[in-house]
Amino acid sequence: MSRALKWGLRLAVALVGIVIVATGVLIAFPPDLLRVGTGYAAKIICSNVFIAGRDAEEVLRDDVQAPGHPLLRLVEAEVDLEGGLVRTSLLGMVAPSQAVHRAGLGCATVVEADVGTARSLTAPVSEAMPADETLIWPEGEGASLPDPRLAAVLADPALLGPSARGVVVVQDGRLVGEAYGPGFNERTPLLGWSMTKTVTAALVGLMQQEGRLEIDDRGLFPEWSGGARRDIALVDLLAMESGLSFNESYGDVTDVTRMLYLEPDMGAYAASLPAEAAPGTRFNYSSGETVLISRYWMSRFSNPAEALAFPRRALFDAIGMRSAVLEADQAGTFAGSSYLYATARDWARFGLLIAENGRWAGQQVLDPAIIARIAEPSFASGGAYTKGQAWQNGPGGTDSAYELPEETIWMSGHDGQSVAIIPSERLVVVRLGLTPRRLDYKPQKLVQAVRMALR
Repeated sequence: MSRALKWGLRLAVALVGIVIVATGVLIAFPPDLLRVGTGYAAKIICSNVFIAGRDAEEVLRDDVQAPGHPLLRLVEAEVDLEGGLVRTSLLGMVAPSQAVHRAGLGCATVVEADVGTARSLTAPVSEAMPADETLIWPEGEGASLPDPRLAAVLADPALLGPSARGVVVVQDGRLVGEAYGPGFNERTPLLGWSMTKTVTAALVGLMQQEGRLEIDDRGLFPEWSGGARRDIALVDLLAMESGLSFNESYGDVTDVTRMLYLEPDMGAYAASLPAEAAPGTRFNYSSGETVLISRYWMSRFSNPAEALAFPRRALFDAIGMRSAVLEADQAGTFAGSSYLYATARDWARFGLLIAENGRWAGQQVLDPAIIARIAEPSFASGGAYTKGQAWQNGPGGTDSAYELPEETIWMSGHDGQSVAIIPSERLVVVRLGLTPRRLDYKPQKLVQAVRMALR
């Protein structure tokens, strides 16, 4: 055997050894970025299968792989329908993650050893009231006659935007038009992402009405008893003005991706972050602050079961949001920043509650002062954000270009979710889909077209 051939064989053996060692290291100690990817995939598949009733392969292909990081194309998923469990990994072995479904509380990413503990949270949660198909929306789910003036608008792909999944228009308290993408309908629960934040603000208002908290409360958590964080008030969190450090960037391992996909106790993680500025002096959009809001209001119940039942008891059942599922993490804290699934019609019900100044079916469900807080601009945001976890403008801050009224309130979420509310016109426009920001879709154009058609 020649010397060159011997060296070639040695090099080949060395390279194989390096690959084997590197693979072993990846399996034993996967980088956090890979764990974020598989954790995200497990969570999205779990929620869409067990809440929305969708096909797992379709969700993996359309929701996880197609719009996401190229590495997500290597994700494989295994679904245990009877056990309510989804396991994911890269290439079947690297960075394994799992998410478990709990009836009434949705899905949570969990450590394998804690699956049983996470499932124990199901018992206290009440079931949704059945829908009444004989009553016209919003009292029931019966269909009303669509307004023919909206037909062209709701058939225009350019207005609905890429990969629109559900659009609902409400005027004067009635559903006047709706449209759905292929495979979706009025019974499909859809994720609102950060639109959930406004619902969390409403839950805080309901807690305040029951005398369980005040928005000026300070010293919110035991770990904040010393230092600058003890002066953070609940109202600072509501306005995203707490001064806490939090990186909301996606696509890498940041505070938000770590909190949502790697931390079993999201609230504890967010509460551990340091203060960077004095409360009320700086605006920093932060899902961590909204999770802290959930953690705080839930702590006002001495019985955790009552806290878990509160959103349905106080809000969802009160306005007929029967499909709504507010998901909790492994520790039992609601992910009030990001994880509410509901049909487009039920998202419209919540928008209608705001448009009607908190009244529903003749009852004052939310005090008008709470609605005013949702609409009131915060100081540190320069008027962009409100003291009730909502926006003053739609994506890109370009409402004036579409001649929308200044009073328009926006709930806005990742991948093109929006609810636009114009109280004086008693108009609500819901738009849900899978539309990444890079596509630069503006729901303002849809709202403008709806308003012009209904004049």
